[in-house]
Amino acid sequence: MLRHDVAVRPGLERIARDHGFDFHIIDNEIYWDESRAYRFTLRQIEEQIEKPTAELHQMCLEVVDRAVADEAVLTQLAIPPLYWDAIADSWRSRDPSLYGRMDFVWCGKEPVKLLEYNADTPTSLYESAYFQWLWMEDSRRSGVIPRDADQYNAIQDKLIARFAEIQGRHPLYFCCCKDTEEDRGTVLYLEDCARQAGLDTRFIYIDDLGLGLGGVLTDLDDNVIRQAFKLYPLEWMMRDENGPLLCKRREQWLEPLWKSILSNKGLLPLLWRYFPNHPNLLPAWFDGEKPLLAPGASYVRKPLFSREGGNVTILDGAHNVIDHEDGDYGHEPMIFQAFQPLPRFGDSYTLIGSWVVDDEAVGMGIREDCSLITKDTSRFIPHYIAG
Repeated sequence: MLRHDVAVRPGLERIARDHGFDFHIIDNEIYWDESRAYRFTLRQIEEQIEKPTAELHQMCLEVVDRAVADEAVLTQLAIPPLYWDAIADSWRSRDPSLYGRMDFVWCGKEPVKLLEYNADTPTSLYESAYFQWLWMEDSRRSGVIPRDADQYNAIQDKLIARFAEIQGRHPLYFCCCKDTEEDRGTVLYLEDCARQAGLDTRFIYIDDLGLGLGGVLTDLDDNVIRQAFKLYPLEWMMRDENGPLLCKRREQWLEPLWKSILSNKGLLPLLWRYFPNHPNLLPAWFDGEKPLLAPGASYVRKPLFSREGGNVTILDGAHNVIDHEDGDYGHEPMIFQAFQPLPRFGDSYTLIGSWVVDDEAVGMGIREDCSLITKDTSRFIPHYIAG
């Protein structure tokens, strides 16, 4: 993995606008950063990223299979008992899943280590699947990168194929919250992929979902919603006023209810419990369990439902804070994970996001931050394969 400076495309602002990338600048700070790029060899991609992603995903599915049959595990995951049966039914019915993103730390010499699995509402999808591919094509033509360069990126093709597989008799609704430009852009992109797959799609904000007779969800024209994609966390749905409706399983949701096990940070200690000393895992444990650390080793404290680095704390062996990110998750149960520092390039730390679509490893996105904790504002850096 080599990072180097590259020339920014002339007219980047126009290019982003023409392609609907309205959040390439966030809070007046650069989010999409193509002043640099990461170069990988094909062997690095296939052996160090694609292969472990596929293996880890299968391990995660085994965790789900064990968890739905174990009330003690579901309790540790802080999933409300009201939903246990519905989650188990969702898993046993093999309710279809669309996608997910694993976050890796990789320093090049040792195997990648899984930091977490964003299995329910992963973002940076449009950037990974579409805009960095556009960057690669433009950069090959201009000679900024080798003309025979490639990219680890079959995300869009796989998304379209997956939508075609899960096509049903009813329109597929796409939902997100209001006033979230990044979420709206991500959902627009996914809806476009679904349309390319031949699906009849509709959009509605989560805030505008209605409740019809018999406890069915409806759109603004009182049409019953039977199938929906939501960029809205499952644990939030369970806490909402209409959350108990999930138990009736009248709608087919993407992501399905069983993904509530994989989108939970409690997945990390469960993976270590079931697959101890796996080369792609870091020791992890639930609060109240014996720490799995060598004396003096640093560790990370994570809330079960934390998103975008919220309330994540890195501590040294003397329990002093190395880094911390504020957030809205400080009241939640915590898990702990051995600390593996992200590789540093200049003044930035680098995180690899490895995408899974339809149970296959399909592509990658890279984020950078001046902090050891990656956040929603962390910069996105494109990559390419040469050699």
